[in-house]
Amino acid sequence: MASQPKKLIANNKKAYHDYFLEEKIEAGIELVGTEVKSLRQGKCSIKEAFIRIDNGEIFVYQMHISPYEKGNIFNRDPLRPRKLLIHKYEIIKLESKIKEKGYAIVPVEVYFTNGRVKLLIALAKGKKLYDKRADIKAKDQKREAQRDYKIKNLR
Repeated sequence: MASQPKKLIANNKKAYHDYFLEEKIEAGIELVGTEVKSLRQGKCSIKEAFIRIDNGEIFVYQMHISPYEKGNIFNRDPLRPRKLLIHKYEIIKLESKIKEKGYAIVPVEVYFTNGRVKLLIALAKGKKLYDKRADIKAKDQKREAQRDYKIKNLR
């Protein structure tokens, strides 16, 4: 059976701005039924989300999944911690890396693939202010070059 393309639900643009993303890992999320229905409607935010490792298990905190309108008593707290499903050796590897100074684990994307909700997490190293300025400068130069190219080709 051919795999379906992933359907993006939410992404974290701020992670690309604030961190150098070094290693990305796809993780499953432990959810209840009404949360999945809400995600199918695209009601999710990971802008303020962060990831911690507790007792050999990995959790995502502050990931907001809006309550499902027709869920009534079955809805859970929108900001509850959710367990991530990845292999033990990956958790151990991530845990040893984040003990180094400057490393963190950040959520990057939430998407559906083959009917399952996945969270793309990344091992990230924080950017300094001058790194952020250099990225903004490079993006502006690229945008101006594209604009000049477009104007040049219209004449």
